Amino acid sequence: MAQSRPDWEERIGHRIKLRDIHILSAVVRWGSMAKAASHLGMSQPSVSEAIASLEQTLRVRLLERKAQGVEPTIYADVFLKRGQVAFDEIRQGIMDIESLANPEVGEVRIACPEFLSADLLPRAISRFSRRYPKVVFNVVHPDTMTFDNHELQQRKVDITLARIPHTFRDEDLNVEMLFDDPHCVIAGTNSRWARRRSIALIELAEEPWVLPPTPVIYNLVQAEFKARGREMSSVTMNASSLLLRNQLLATGRFLSMMPSSLLAQNAKKWSLKALPVDAEFQSPPISMVTLKRRTLSPVVQLFLEYIRASSRSTPVPSE
Repeated sequence: MAQSRPDWEERIGHRIKLRDIHILSAVVRWGSMAKAASHLGMSQPSVSEAIASLEQTLRVRLLERKAQGVEPTIYADVFLKRGQVAFDEIRQGIMDIESLANPEVGEVRIACPEFLSADLLPRAISRFSRRYPKVVFNVVHPDTMTFDNHELQQRKVDITLARIPHTFRDEDLNVEMLFDDPHCVIAGTNSRWARRRSIALIELAEEPWVLPPTPVIYNLVQAEFKARGREMSSVTMNASSLLLRNQLLATGRFLSMMPSSLLAQNAKKWSLKALPVDAEFQSPPISMVTLKRRTLSPVVQLFLEYIRASSRSTPVPSE
């Protein structure tokens, strides 16, 4: 039966404290009331009292006590998930107030793969920071090269930039396609392949390749080889580091793949060249992702416009 409003106000609305939710979150994080008390600068009895008060108010058990510590129950997991949203909204509210008082300060948190932080993102930040120099940017590179919405769902970032397939759907996410950015085969300018005016892809089957550690790129390349009745030899190295891949390409011995926009902006600087192979590598478009039903701060919403503007001016490779 649905709770009546008086019951909500008397039993929950007047008794649940943000401090107690914060304490519960710390206990779950550290797996022990004693450890949580130490990190919170509280006594263990005070932590136990806060948890007991929450359990009495919610009328469910939130923690399973075990010899090695405590574990959250399904009720605690659900409660903390919603509590995290509440804390984030309060945080966003404080930032909104600060932005209203001074719209030229604030924080923008972004998750993106390394190749976007080498081109699109710095262009957007550079333009934005000229106008709003006091805004702080925090950028993280996800551990995986494929799209992962973990940072968004955990509300650790405001924006994620990633390659998202056209068919992708998620009821919790706003996905805005920015631009198509196909891949191209590249080599160092001192490579013997860089002097060729045309190359059949199958000629490169036995060459040493250095690729990003993602199945998306590997499968893209392998599919083109298989369409020609060949298979690419085993990849010499999988490396997420753009710097490492570029250093190997500079030897003239290796081949790799690179987004066209990134190469167009940096080919001369990094001494790289797109090889004229008889294949097209259409990878998923670059997209901007935000969380639905989440209020973004004014400074984040403003920065979204700078990303859109920078994406419209993304360079394309010359013919």
